[in-house]
This record gives sequence, C-alpha cells and structure tokens, in this order.
Amino acid sequence: MEPATNQLVVDFRGEGSGVEALTWGQRDVWDLMRRTGRTMNIGGTVRAADGETVERTAELLRYMMGRHQALRTRLRAVEGGAPLQVVHGRGEIALEIVDVPGGAGPDEVAEAVRVRYQTTMFDPFQEWPVRMAVIRSRAAVTHVVVMYYHVIVDGFGIDAVVRDLAHMGRPDSPVEGVQPLELARQQREPAAVRQSEKSLRYWERQLRRIPARPAGTPVAPADPSQPRHWEVVCVSPAMALAVRAIAARTGVASGPILLAAYAVALARLTDADAAAVQVVVSNRFRPGFAEAVGSLRQFGVCVIDVTDGTFDEVVARAWSAAIGAYKHGYYDTVAHQELVARIGRDLGDDLDLSCYLNDRRRETRDESAGPAPTPQEILAARPRSTVRWGVREPTYDGAFYLHVEDVPDAIGYTLWGDTHRFAPEAIERCARDMETLIVEAALDPVPAR
Repeated sequence: MEPATNQLVVDFRGEGSGVEALTWGQRDVWDLMRRTGRTMNIGGTVRAADGETVERTAELLRYMMGRHQALRTRLRAVEGGAPLQVVHGRGEIALEIVDVPGGAGPDEVAEAVRVRYQTTMFDPFQEWPVRMAVIRSRAAVTHVVVMYYHVIVDGFGIDAVVRDLAHMGRPDSPVEGVQPLELARQQREPAAVRQSEKSLRYWERQLRRIPARPAGTPVAPADPSQPRHWEVVCVSPAMALAVRAIAARTGVASGPILLAAYAVALARLTDADAAAVQVVVSNRFRPGFAEAVGSLRQFGVCVIDVTDGTFDEVVARAWSAAIGAYKHGYYDTVAHQELVARIGRDLGDDLDLSCYLNDRRRETRDESAGPAPTPQEILAARPRSTVRWGVREPTYDGAFYLHVEDVPDAIGYTLWGDTHRFAPEAIERCARDMETLIVEAALDPVPAR
C-alpha cells in the first residue's frame, strides 16, 4: 500500500498560447489510445542527486512547464470530432510529495508511485500532461518519478526535455525545436501537404504488395487466453555478437538486421512468402524536429520478401524497406486512415497490418567497427541467453509487437503476442526464432527460409 501523500502547488507561466488542431503525431496516438484502451503513459523513475530538496524539484517543474508549450497543453473536446489542443500561458500544477513510512524502502515506494502513474489514465481535458512526485525518506529526497501523457509527448520528446534542463537558470536561452502550435499550422501549408501526399502514395504501393493471410494458418488457439496479450522478454548476448558479425560482413547496421530476422520469423509462423511490419518512425531527423518537445512519432511500413535468397539478401531488402519507411513516415493521419480503409475494402478486408516494431534504443552504435566476433565467441555466449514470460495485459496493439531495448553487451527485446490469434507456444517460438536466425546467419549466411 502506498503511503499518504502531500502536494506542493507550483505556479508557472511561459511564452505562447492558443488553440489549434492536433498535429499528425498527436492524432496518431490519440486514435491508437481510443482504439486499444491503453494508457500508453511514458516516463519513469530517477534516483535523486545527493542533497536534492523538494524546493529544487519544484523549481525544476516550474521551469519545465514554463519552458515548453507541450507541457502547458490540455485538450478541448469537439462534438463529433477529434479534440483540439489548447496551450495555456500560465497555470498551476501539483508536485506530489510521498514520505516513505517506517518499515518500507524508498525503492519500493518509488516503484509503487511509478506503477500508479503508469496505469492511471490522464484526463487530458482537465490535467496537465505531466505528473511528478518526489519520494522522501527521513526528510531526504531519494527519487523523482515523472510520467507524461503520450498524446502530447513521445519518448524522444522526453529526451529533449532532459537536454533542455542545461538551460535552466539562463532565461534568455531560446527554446529549440518546433513548438506544437507552430507545427499544427505548418501541417496545413502546401509543403507539408505535398509531403503527406508523397508518403501516402508510397504507402499505397507497399500495401498492395502485402500477401493475403494464408488460408490454413494453424496457429490460432482453440481456447484463447485471458488476459489476451502476453509478453515474452528476451536478453541475448549471443545475438549482440552475431549482429556485429553480420554487420561487419554486410555493412548494414543492427536495426535492419533485427528487422530482417523479425520478418523471417513472422513469415515462418504464418507460412507466408513476405512479412509486413509497421515500424515506429521518430521523425526527429526532419528539420526543426530534433529538439522538439512534442509527439512526432508515426508509423512507416516495410514489406519484406523473405524467399529466394540468403539471410544477407533479406537484410539488404530490410535495409531498403526501412529507408523507405522512415522517409515516408510523416503524413496526415486522417488521410492515412482513409487510405488503409479503402485498400482494405479493395482487397476484401484481407489487409494484415497487425505486426509492429519499435526500436527504443538510444545509444548510437557502429556494429561494423573493430574486429568481428569469432564463431567460437558467438557460440560460447549462447547459453547466457534468457527467455521468460513477462506481463499479460487485456489490451495491446496488433497481433505481434516487438520492442528492442538498450541492454549492455546484449540485445534485449520483448515480443507482445495476441493469444486470440496465436497460441502462446507460437508467440514464444517467434521470439526464439529471432535469436536462432541471427546466430545461424552469423556463422553461415544460410538461406532465410
């Protein structure tokens, strides 16, 4: 049980206010949350620096809120349509203060607060899109817990908030990155409309390449599980070494190599010749977006043929597909939804876009640098791999959702599977196949199928 909490009201003010439509990225997450019922809150816990105080944390929160339009945003309901975003010039927000009771540990209490923040829906019409709490043990601040409303801020937007803290105490420092009101206006201008139309033409070409679901796919369970969506958690030092060996041989980075293995594993599971994967595109490489505090992520589509060639050749196809997906992952969300629905009707509702990949890694890697790992090193690391069942949730998105995480000296990945479409053993097999494929391909570029 969480201890009782107190609140410190923090007032703030900042430059810029107004009302605009949701941006494309905001609308994408808004629709996703409505479709799945997930909170999708993002954030976490950090250990406080020695000597941290409630007052200093309050000043940090005041700075953040005043500095970034996105954090001063609430939504306004529109009857029969998507909400509007409303940026306020001033306001008040509560900093939660949680004192650790006797007999409890600060880590335990901080985790309980994080879970509560993570699992409690934001009220975007009444609540600011950030929650912050300080954990105190014997009057000393030990942890700070922060959670954001994903419609307003994505993961790279959180990174931008953190980097901008370097400007705290320098009020004349300009805010970097496009602001949400400005972005909403930009997306109505001819240049953005042309970009969207170009992206959607690319999407249409790729969608019409997606193979129909095989009629006899023997993976649907006779007795679907509850909760419906299951997570497999994998950590593989051998895969990290094998990826380096393949990268050295092909000159391709780890992302497309992992995408290729995912595509082959999916195609094997469904007895298909190709796999369609929607990849999360950060869009941070676009001008003015790198330091933007907002929600810019959208999906790109990769359709990858896994037949007639070695794994290295599938890697080359995955690299090409990923480049196309990233280039064309910025578009009008409503027009995109209309396109997918139209093509689905054209294909007799047999369009399967239910597999996703989100590479969450932040570290920049050059896997092709330095000597490639030897086969002996790769095989020796194989016994250290771990595969376990993780969280089970009643709702998620898609039939398969692969997340790749930062893990030291290993590839860490989690695979969410829909047990109403695939039996748990099929979900686990797909996760294990990724490691097997990459390790075998590192030792010998064997045929992919």
